[in-house]
Amino acid sequence: MTEKEWPLWEVFIRSKQGLNHKHVGSLRAADEEMAIDNARDVYTRRSEGISIWVVQSTNVFASSPTDADAFFEPANDKVYRHPTFYDVPDGIEHM
Repeated sequence: MTEKEWPLWEVFIRSKQGLNHKHVGSLRAADEEMAIDNARDVYTRRSEGISIWVVQSTNVFASSPTDADAFFEPANDKVYRHPTFYDVPDGIEHM
């Protein structure tokens, strides 16, 4: 990052109908207050949000897409995580 370049911020918005924040995009800002203000102006123009989170991109740690197969494969040694491990009692039709 050069001296004149502002840090990159990731923006998360909680909608009026939602219970969780969703990533909506990124922007550059000098500090967290400017990031919140800019996120409001850019991502909630139609008054659809009720809460905004901003996180500096350098503080986000993510798994690598190249490791996706091994990282997300089911844990076959933990049978209790599989629905076949449980017996469904008689009389229960919908689970």
